[in-house]
Amino acid sequence: MIELLSDQEHGAIRPGDDADKDSAEIRGGSSPRRAAQLAGVAYVALFILGVFANFVVREGLVVSGNAQATAGNIAESQGLFRLGLVAFLAIFIMDIVISWALHLVFRDTSHDLSVLAACFRLMYTVFLGVAVVFLFQALQLLGDAPFLGVFDQDQLNAQALVALDMFNWTWLIGLMVFGGHLILIGQLIVRSNYAPKSLGYLLMLSGTSYVIDTLAHAVLSNYHDYKTGFVIMVALPAVIAEGWFGVWLLLRARREP
Repeated sequence: MIELLSDQEHGAIRPGDDADKDSAEIRGGSSPRRAAQLAGVAYVALFILGVFANFVVREGLVVSGNAQATAGNIAESQGLFRLGLVAFLAIFIMDIVISWALHLVFRDTSHDLSVLAACFRLMYTVFLGVAVVFLFQALQLLGDAPFLGVFDQDQLNAQALVALDMFNWTWLIGLMVFGGHLILIGQLIVRSNYAPKSLGYLLMLSGTSYVIDTLAHAVLSNYHDYKTGFVIMVALPAVIAEGWFGVWLLLRARREP
């Protein structure tokens, strides 16, 4: 008892401090609240950058199956294409930060499951980084480097389109791993006592849709006949679940214990 009172007098134990701060001081790391705030801000930034890079740049400039039209679009809007590259690189970096931040948020719920979820997201980030390399390759093939003179323009355009397709396939495999990450995060939310369980189940549904879509690409030779349905299946729960998750992280970061 005397030792406990002595510790309080010297500031080692402060009953007025919040639980997050005490927990962080015990571990010697960042608090879950600050990690949640960082992850929430990064999620909002990811949404904005993802819409720009994927829909404005990639979908806007790349014409599926038409190498000449794609090359023309990139040549006319090379600045836009390079901005898309920068956006993907920023997403690559922020995903690493989010992996670390989410581990801090959920490590008290289940340390092992939180580490596994972080590993899945980091693995997805690796696939994204490799995919971005193919964007650089496409840009180089459509450049004016002297060594490219051994190819005619049609060959260069075709190789550039192949590089862009390789970006799609590499990222697609990464999205399956990302789906596994969402399933694990959903399980962590369901196990926790401070997050809505419906959010956890919705994240698990979203993650499962990513996995199913990637497997459908591999299994179905006529995937394009069902493409619209698969896009809706993936996009609808993803937008709702991940948007809600980002908002929840920001709200949790502001919540008093």
